[in-house]
Amino acid sequence: MKILIINWQDIRNRFSGGAEVHLFEIFKRIATKGHNVTLLCCKLPELPSYEEIDNIKIIRIGNRDFFNFFVPRYYIKHLKKENFDIVIDDINKIPFFTPLYVDKPILCIAHHFFGKTIFKQVDIIRGLYVYVSEYLMDFIYKNYPFVVVSESTLAEFKSRGYDIRNFDIVYNALDFNKFPFEIGEKAKTPTITYFGRLKRYKSIEHLLLAFQKVLKIYPDANLYIVGGGDYENELKRLAVQLKIHENTKFWGFVNENKKIELLSISHCVVNTSIKEGWGITNLESNACGTPVISANVPGLRDSVNDGVSGLLFKYGDIDDLTSKILKILEDRDLFHKLCLGAISWARKFSWENSAEKMLEIIEKVVHNYRG
Repeated sequence: MKILIINWQDIRNRFSGGAEVHLFEIFKRIATKGHNVTLLCCKLPELPSYEEIDNIKIIRIGNRDFFNFFVPRYYIKHLKKENFDIVIDDINKIPFFTPLYVDKPILCIAHHFFGKTIFKQVDIIRGLYVYVSEYLMDFIYKNYPFVVVSESTLAEFKSRGYDIRNFDIVYNALDFNKFPFEIGEKAKTPTITYFGRLKRYKSIEHLLLAFQKVLKIYPDANLYIVGGGDYENELKRLAVQLKIHENTKFWGFVNENKKIELLSISHCVVNTSIKEGWGITNLESNACGTPVISANVPGLRDSVNDGVSGLLFKYGDIDDLTSKILKILEDRDLFHKLCLGAISWARKFSWENSAEKMLEIIEKVVHNYRG
């Protein structure tokens, strides 16, 4: 089959995140099976207009801020004649409204709605742009097939009046060849880690506030912030204000080997985000033998097996987060149980299985369209 995917970013884009990992891990496996996969995404100055990565042909056009405005014209002028069997509309913040101009089978992928949480991340103008675009989705995409990444996202669509019979779930997962799936030697001093993009809606300041409390009991504890983003400088300033900066290290972006090393030596990884589609970083931490303490919010609660692979805390409750961190540091039996549970939980999610399911869904959508 000839498959066209439209997504805001590709895996080499410096702003890419879990949505791009989900896309590439699944579709590079589909491409390996002999299918022709093309991705249309935004262009950045440092990236070429065309390249191939893992057998996926990547076309980059326009720019990041207004990419969705470039898509309809480029599709009609250059891609419509390519006679793709299906178009994948990968919705990440802003939908492309493909039902208005694509006359091929369409399959939509959605990670989560931002809703009002978008205003925690961007200014009022851009926030309204995303909010209104999501509102318009309810009219334009209502009868189209969807793939979502979690039960929480499925529940969101159901609450907005979508027919869940049009939906399938394809989970985020792991490349089993990249992770140790064993409990490694932990750091000699208590080490708490945040791993992910540094964005305002991730609410990482909650972890800094909790760590300040942890330091009163464990003055030699360390906080690792692994990842980069536009919230980094503000977090560094807060660390100084809270007087935790000497025990806090900002690692920035790290390579795969360093990531696995840091996750493996950590006593726990904390995810404070207000909302996610899934929480792939939770699984990656688990695959390194490390339990996760995660906010009990849509998406994240799906990727944590509470009491088995980690613990859930009430979003925004600093005292609850602090108590969960201390529980893992102080209860050795619980800690060991969660480390073992983290590994067994992570083993349930493989990209091979997710790719197989996605391909089955694509074939079904194409068949139903032609039938």
